[in-house]
Amino acid sequence: MDKVNVVIIGGGISGLMAATRLIEKQPTLKITLIEKGHDITQRNCPIITGKVPSCINCATCGVMEGLAGAGAYSDGKYIISTEYGGWLTDFLPNKTVLNYIEQADAIMVSHGATTERYLPSNELKTLCLQHDLHMQQAQVKHLGTDANYLTMIKLVDALRQKITIITDAEVKDVDAKNKIVSYTKSKNAYQIESDAIIFAVGRAGSRFFSTWCATNKIPLINNQVDIGVRVELPYEVWMHFSKLIYEPKIWYRSKKYGDITRMFCFNEKGHVVMENTNDILTVNGHSFKEEHKKTPNSNFALLATIKFTTPFNDPIDYARHVAHMGNLISGGSVLVQRFGDLMQGRRTDEKRLAANTVQPTLKAVAGDLSLCMPKRQLDNIIETLQALDEIAPGTANADTLLYGVECKYYSARPETIDFELVQSPNVYAIGDGAGFTRSLSQAAAHGLYVADLYLNKLKEKSHD
Repeated sequence: MDKVNVVIIGGGISGLMAATRLIEKQPTLKITLIEKGHDITQRNCPIITGKVPSCINCATCGVMEGLAGAGAYSDGKYIISTEYGGWLTDFLPNKTVLNYIEQADAIMVSHGATTERYLPSNELKTLCLQHDLHMQQAQVKHLGTDANYLTMIKLVDALRQKITIITDAEVKDVDAKNKIVSYTKSKNAYQIESDAIIFAVGRAGSRFFSTWCATNKIPLINNQVDIGVRVELPYEVWMHFSKLIYEPKIWYRSKKYGDITRMFCFNEKGHVVMENTNDILTVNGHSFKEEHKKTPNSNFALLATIKFTTPFNDPIDYARHVAHMGNLISGGSVLVQRFGDLMQGRRTDEKRLAANTVQPTLKAVAGDLSLCMPKRQLDNIIETLQALDEIAPGTANADTLLYGVECKYYSARPETIDFELVQSPNVYAIGDGAGFTRSLSQAAAHGLYVADLYLNKLKEKSHD
């Protein structure tokens, strides 16, 4: 059995940043990072490369899994703010979180990320408030799906010289007491012992982590889920926002139910894309830096937040069920519907879609979202689109496209003390997969912070 100082489970941005800080500050540490998916240069999606029109359920999803995590193929928005992007400020002072976000940004810049920042706009925030819409403010960096991928390659290559990275390896169990990680690679079983373990499993690994926590009697908190659609419309409709701040992040409280619906994940001149998470197909959005990859359309997520109360406590399975209904109705794909057809209570057919002034950037199945989405969430989405139309006329046009289903799962959060699992010394949980963050920036910051925690612990121990 191999013996190392630290095992990091998951090669997304939080795990990579933790490894970067640990080996930078203590070069003698033996660190092994285990990633379920492919190496970053081996990741590919047949849809993105144009080989197939829709998801073929690859054994390993090249978009959601692999070294550099889901962030490698994301739009690459880096949010420099504590106003949104996660819950680290529930545990740390705002100033501390922002400081670590800036530290992570400096690391990204050192590997080629852009330094350009979009600044907040009080003028646009005022416009929103005049229509009972609430815009969150932040400095935003748009790394771009293509440029972000290259930055991640450089970050990984720098680490590869200093730590052991094992890809295409699935962690099967973790013995927290004895610090032993059991995993398989190429159908062979291995074990590795360490002094410390960091769970950095990302959203794709959240089900594994929550199951492991339940088995090891570590309390979990999880009662929220966001369900909605991806909206696609002409670039010009939101140009006055995107040119100035890049990402309009706006929430609205519906008059009918009092629920919060959020507009976020804006992709200027972008593409709507399909994602496969544990065999459930959902939608998301990308946009690129390179001009020849841009489209005439922009897209954004529009999701209604649902917080469950007792006795129900399984929001992730609820969201998966709703998304599965969309997969079922579309014959194993995702749906797209014209907003005008939704309002008229009819499904979109291929003929109307072909004549639509907004042409889809994703090959989805024309259909009827009302057959798979709960009425409450759909009512919230319709009301919010009509409210957004007041500040960006054209948002609620009949030819606006709605893709479904888009879900954001908020991973079950374990009970921790300074991000160390209760009754499990030197076993940490970080990032989106542990329910502490929901953005590239906060996940990166979290990895750095927990690495510093452990380094300080080692320093104190050496002084004893």
